[in-house]
Amino acid sequence: MITLLRSSITAICLIVLPLGASAEDQGVAAERLNELLSQAQTMTGGFSQMTLSSNGASLQETTGTLALKRPGMFRWHTDPPLEQLLVSDGEKIWLYDPDLEQVTIQQMDQRLSHTPALLLSGDVSQLQDSFHIEYTGAGGVLDFTLTPKEADSMFDNLRVSFSNGVINDMQMSDPVGQRTNILFRNIELNAPLHDAQFTFDIPDGVDVISE
Repeated sequence: MITLLRSSITAICLIVLPLGASAEDQGVAAERLNELLSQAQTMTGGFSQMTLSSNGASLQETTGTLALKRPGMFRWHTDPPLEQLLVSDGEKIWLYDPDLEQVTIQQMDQRLSHTPALLLSGDVSQLQDSFHIEYTGAGGVLDFTLTPKEADSMFDNLRVSFSNGVINDMQMSDPVGQRTNILFRNIELNAPLHDAQFTFDIPDGVDVISE
């Protein structure tokens, strides 16, 4: 069901590093994270997402499905009653809201700190250029904490967790203290995906907003 590169995972799972790592350790953390992310050239599965206020109150809960393909392509569908479809071909992003009968089109920001989905679908070979990276690990679980180097990032920090080499969850904290938790489920790596899934045909009668 899930394709794993077991040879590298065995070594990764034996490593335990403290937070507050040195520049050299951050380089090791970036290399490990790049290794784990890059093994997934495609990814499909489901997700549940919860957004919390700065005081921990639940603001929104959603579920949906996703498909991602490197380099830079993704399709993120949120289920009703808050249905939305986010699609990128690596250059453009379409955000379709069927309830509003509206689609917004914009050029994709290629910076990892501004488009978190690119961690899962983009070029992650230069992670250290965008983030300070620290990680801890025990058993089959690895947790990476990414702090953007750019002051205008859309999030203050991002935590990415892997279980037995497969992404398990992500947590983002924004500048106003809100947290978004994404739990992945039924993840399948490296199944064939057609590029046609990552374009969007605008339905008739829908308002189009270009940014």
